[in-house]
Amino acid sequence: MRSWLVAAAVALLGLAPAAASQTAEGGLVFVQAGRLLADPATGRVETERTVVIEDGRVVRIETGYVGEGQGRVVDLRDSFVLPGLIDSHVHITREQGPHARLETVTRTRAAEALQGAHYARITLEAGFTTVANLGATSEAIFALRDAIAAGQVSGPRILASGASISPHAGHGDSHGYMPEVLAVLRSEAVCSGADDCRRAVREQIRLGADLIKITATGGVLSNTSAGLNQQFSDEELDAIVDAAHRMGRRVTAHAHGADGINSFLRAGGDSIEHGTYLDAEGIRLMRQSGAWLVPTLLAGDFVARIASSPDNFFTPAQTAKALEAGPLMLDMCRRAHAAGVRIAFGTDSGVSAHGDNAQEFSLLVRCGLTPLQAIQAATIGAAEHLQIESQVGALRPGMAADLIAVSGDPLTDVRELERVGFVMRAGRIYRAD
Repeated sequence: MRSWLVAAAVALLGLAPAAASQTAEGGLVFVQAGRLLADPATGRVETERTVVIEDGRVVRIETGYVGEGQGRVVDLRDSFVLPGLIDSHVHITREQGPHARLETVTRTRAAEALQGAHYARITLEAGFTTVANLGATSEAIFALRDAIAAGQVSGPRILASGASISPHAGHGDSHGYMPEVLAVLRSEAVCSGADDCRRAVREQIRLGADLIKITATGGVLSNTSAGLNQQFSDEELDAIVDAAHRMGRRVTAHAHGADGINSFLRAGGDSIEHGTYLDAEGIRLMRQSGAWLVPTLLAGDFVARIASSPDNFFTPAQTAKALEAGPLMLDMCRRAHAAGVRIAFGTDSGVSAHGDNAQEFSLLVRCGLTPLQAIQAATIGAAEHLQIESQVGALRPGMAADLIAVSGDPLTDVRELERVGFVMRAGRIYRAD
């Protein structure tokens, strides 16, 4: 009932997609593309093509500019068109700033969902039509996800983990408040011991988690001087992965320290978020299992810049870890990419500002990916990582009509993706500059 009330409040406050007035409701839509990268897997850019859409899905791609008199025509003849982008790691219901610690104890769950609706719209208009939200209050993020899916709120398609599975006193627990406040803030996903951690996983699945996110190591922004190394025991990691897999959920791990990365991979984990201290053994395990790396370079760049600026708003414990870990992430990404580790695009937005997600592309290029490979990481790669490759990531018949357009060529200058001028998700137009 409370989740329904949150969703209803979002709609009543005017955040429903009425603003997406250019909506493909029934009939055929013909998107005429001057240049089209329909399937990033091929890298092939075709010219003068028309994407034919019906009921929010791609029907076919035709040669030339067609559709006049047959349905609604969208003229993108002067643009470069490609599939909607996927961010595999966001925190869409919050954003770091000077007041973040205060908001933790003053913001209600309904306010969290409404703030998430605001950030969801910003993220969608930046060209990200699908995101994975890895860590938020379960009630707020599941209500927002479901409201977007129902068409009540404008935003990207969301896969949500709910609350992060964390050990007591670990990165996903609460820190730095008086004991009475800490008791209230503690998530139901905090656990100790293998059996309790199985319970925590199953509880998030019961609440509606699409995937499971855990904090295998310490983290930069937890307000504690507990370091960045492994925090769950090996037995707890085994139990978490086993419980999730038995219920058909993938498990991804926030992990910085090499010990936590490697223990999680040995337990059968599916992907690594951040990976700051990834070593040769971790690379070997990732290649052996096919696990994905989501390097979140933008988060590393952001925390290092904030921690070293005169306007630093981090606590002393956060500052020390930000200065330690942030500058190491580009080199980690270079080594992983050179070794053939599979990379999926993810930013950890909510650490950095929502809407700046596309800044990750230039950082990926700095760590050795070509512009095409960076785009593949945010389309077909992220879709495969999240197991939604039959729905999104390319513009093939039967797939969602998620597409964006830019004026320049992102295969020449990947920063063009920071200047998206057109966004369509599931056949609805949300931006048309």
